[in-house]
Amino acid sequence: MKAMILAAGRGTRMRALTDTLPKPLLTVRDTPLLDRLIGQLATAGFTDIVINVAYLGGKIREHLGTGAHLSVTIRYSDEGPAGLETGGGIRRALPLLGHEPFLVVNGDIYTDYDFSRLPAAPAALAHLVLADNPDHHPQGDFGLCDGRVTDSAPRLTFTGIGVYRATLFAEMTADRFPLAPLLRRAILQGLVTGEHHRGLWTDVGTPERLAALNAAGMDR
Repeated sequence: MKAMILAAGRGTRMRALTDTLPKPLLTVRDTPLLDRLIGQLATAGFTDIVINVAYLGGKIREHLGTGAHLSVTIRYSDEGPAGLETGGGIRRALPLLGHEPFLVVNGDIYTDYDFSRLPAAPAALAHLVLADNPDHHPQGDFGLCDGRVTDSAPRLTFTGIGVYRATLFAEMTADRFPLAPLLRRAILQGLVTGEHHRGLWTDVGTPERLAALNAAGMDR
């Protein structure tokens, strides 16, 4: 299965840290988030990786190159300076991802999730990994009942880890659009499966969360 890392965001909540560096290259104990994530993917058998780039994308290309030093092959989907949001970014990358189901993961998360657990062929249009709601997002995103993602309470938080079929994007014609409305539509049709990850997961979305990770013990 191919994997895509979403790395095109502006990271406005992380300014001034992201004024000169794309958010996925910020470091936790001297290791860039992207490097750690790619290492986890490689360990789980994901060695063909697509990374979308926009804001300061040249620095990601310069840092990672072809990925050979990380034992993976990296190809880039360039979205121009503005980016195409999550849904548009995935749609733009479909020619690189192919027709088989593929993994998409946010490039700004820190987790101990075992990517080898993911289904290579999801039973529906998508398979999402959900986690307990963090303090900054107590309302959560989606429900989970008997392996199906629902739109009902109680809700968990979407981790930014999912397996998708290309047909999820088949009806989209716009270049720029978010992923969430597509997922909600598929969820209401009963076409999204899911699982609950109860381990470590952090959305590294603010300087405070980044600082907390750097201050945590080495087992974090």
